[in-house]
Amino acid sequence: MHFVEAKGILSAQNGMNLYRGCTHGCIYCDSRSKCYQFTHDFEDIEVKQNAPELLEKALRSKRKKCMIGTGAMCDPYMHCEEQLQLTRRCLEIIDRYGFGVAIQTKSDRILRDLPLLKSINEKARCVVQMTLTTYDEELCRILEPNVCTTRERVKALQIFHENSIPTVVWLSPILPFINDTRENVEGILNYCIQTGVSGIICFGMGMTLQEGDREYFYAALDRHFPGMKERYHKRYGYAYEVPSDRSRELMQLFYRKCRENNIICEVEKCFEYLRELPERYEQLTLF
Repeated sequence: MHFVEAKGILSAQNGMNLYRGCTHGCIYCDSRSKCYQFTHDFEDIEVKQNAPELLEKALRSKRKKCMIGTGAMCDPYMHCEEQLQLTRRCLEIIDRYGFGVAIQTKSDRILRDLPLLKSINEKARCVVQMTLTTYDEELCRILEPNVCTTRERVKALQIFHENSIPTVVWLSPILPFINDTRENVEGILNYCIQTGVSGIICFGMGMTLQEGDREYFYAALDRHFPGMKERYHKRYGYAYEVPSDRSRELMQLFYRKCRENNIICEVEKCFEYLRELPERYEQLTLF
């Protein structure tokens, strides 16, 4: 990893990425795509070492409380967070200034900060987002090799539920010919129902492939699924959108299970839920 001095930390939508790159090794990761203009190896993590100072300055100057998002581009709980605790330091600042947080990860390292997230949720609001893609544990270890498996993430979701912290699951991506099965999708949905998730974000049953991401994904297919790369080439060529041939069936299952269990399943409604901060907390800044 290497360290940089960032010029800013919050986007116009109040999102932040404390790191650039990732060590989780997920074979499908879109963040590897060349369009994101990485100037270093993806596993050579760029650390925005002055992020806490920038965040405190930004929050101090805001006239209205809001939800702060993190984890959309690079996971805030990758391996280096154990040593650096950059995410934790930023959560402490969010807690101190009474803002909310919507934090996205696929690592149960987030449980380290459970007391802090509870404090944020009591003062404002905290929503934990967890990515689930693969019900089968052995397949999960192939697709997402350097991070905890689905079952361990589900345990984390259950712990957050027991501590009254709302959760949202990202059901994405679904890889054609690999995990686009009814058994896989239904297994993940049942996990979501069991752990009381509030919403599930799903952009459809499939994935996207771009230059940089595509080459890494195809190399992984050659290692773990001989002949699968050729199958992708034949079916999709160099398309950006790679939908499952079973998309209609699986999306019907998705919507039915969500609506039967009062889980938010429309993408925009999920995003609205993540941005929502109870009015009583926003009003505190007026006094």
